[in-house]
Amino acid sequence: MNRLTAKDWVLISQRLTPYLFLLPAMVILALTVFWPALQAFYLSFTRYEYDLTQMPQWVGFANFQRLSKDPVFWQTLVNTLLYLVGVVPILVIAPLALAILVNQKLRLMHWFRAAYYTPVVISMVVAGIAWKWLYAENGLLNQLLKGIFPEGIPWLTSPRFALYSVMAVTIWKGLGYYMVIYLAGLQSIPTDIYEAAAIDGSDGVRKHWDITVPLMKPYIALVAVISAISATKVFEEVYIMTQGGPRNSSKTIVYYLYEQAFTNLEISYACTIGLVLFLIILGLSIVRLMINQQGGDNITA
Repeated sequence: MNRLTAKDWVLISQRLTPYLFLLPAMVILALTVFWPALQAFYLSFTRYEYDLTQMPQWVGFANFQRLSKDPVFWQTLVNTLLYLVGVVPILVIAPLALAILVNQKLRLMHWFRAAYYTPVVISMVVAGIAWKWLYAENGLLNQLLKGIFPEGIPWLTSPRFALYSVMAVTIWKGLGYYMVIYLAGLQSIPTDIYEAAAIDGSDGVRKHWDITVPLMKPYIALVAVISAISATKVFEEVYIMTQGGPRNSSKTIVYYLYEQAFTNLEISYACTIGLVLFLIILGLSIVRLMINQQGGDNITA
C-alpha cells in the first residue's frame, strides 16, 4: 500500500477545507430542520394528540385515510389552489409592468422605486392590522364606496369576499419584491438591442412585446414559481385578518395545519397535513430548480 506524500495531504486538506467551513451550518440545519422533518414524517404514521406526555402509537396510514375523508382539508386545498390562481398571474404580470415603468431614466424615478418597494419591508403583522382596519365595516374602503354601496361591503365577514380580500394584501406586499427581480433582468438587457429594434420599426409598447418579454422569459418563469410557493405557504395574512373564517372560506392548508397542531393538539394529524404540503412545495421547488438550470447562471432567486 502506497504511503501518502506531503503533496497528497495538501490536496486532501484543500478538498476538505470547504466542507469544514460548511460543517457548523450543516450541524445547525440538521438539528433545526432535518431532524424535526424526520420526526414529523414519523409522527404522521402515529397517533400523538391531546396528552403529549404519552408516547406516539403507530397507526400506519390511518391519518391519511382520515385526511382523504376530511371535508375541511379538501376545502382548504381548494382555497389554496384559488389562492394560486388568483395571486400568481397578477404577481407575474403587474411587477413586470412596474419594473418597465421604474426602469425609465426620468427625474425622481428612484422615489417611485422606493415607494413600490416599501410594502416589502413592512412587517406582515403591521400590514395585516392596517388592512384589517381598512376592510372594517366603518373603514376607509367602505367610506369611499359609500355612494355606490350604502351598506358597505363585508370584506372579511362574508364567505364571498374574505379569501379575495386576503389575496389583495398578498399581492400588495409582493409587487415590490418581484419588481426588483424583474428590474435586475431589465437592466441586464443591452440598450443596443432596443436601438436596433427601433430602426426596424419596433418602438413604444411594441418593443417590450418584441424584445423585453422574450428576453425576460426565464425571469418570468422564476417569478411564477417563487410566487406559487409563497402563495401555497400563506399563513400570516389569514391568521391576522380572518383566522380562516367565516365558515372556513379563507382557511388555507398552512393555517389548517397550525390549527390542528396548536389549537386542537392533534400533532400527528397536523404532521400528515404537513407532509402533503411538503410534497406540493417539493414539486414546485423541483420546477424552480429546472428553470434555474435552463435559464443559466444569470438567474438568481
